[in-house]
Amino acid sequence: MDAQTQKIVVFLLIGLVAGWLASVVVGGGGILQYLISGVLGAFVGGYLFDVLGIRLGIKNALASQIVTATVGAIVVVLVARLIV
Repeated sequence: MDAQTQKIVVFLLIGLVAGWLASVVVGGGGILQYLISGVLGAFVGGYLFDVLGIRLGIKNALASQIVTATVGAIVVVLVARLIV
């Protein structure tokens, strides 16, 4: 597996974990919903944290990415519920 493929797999796994954690907080979902909400949440969380100037004091990059994506996934799920 080359480096680019490995990065994509790690990104998808982070999204999956973040989506699952978001579903624990706000409820519901299946594996596909976990993946979609987690991947979208990674972008939304990263954007929100950057705009709001939020810096997590987490030294571990993987844990920091999971927390950021989870917060973003929670936002994505709640906004989706408001729209639908």
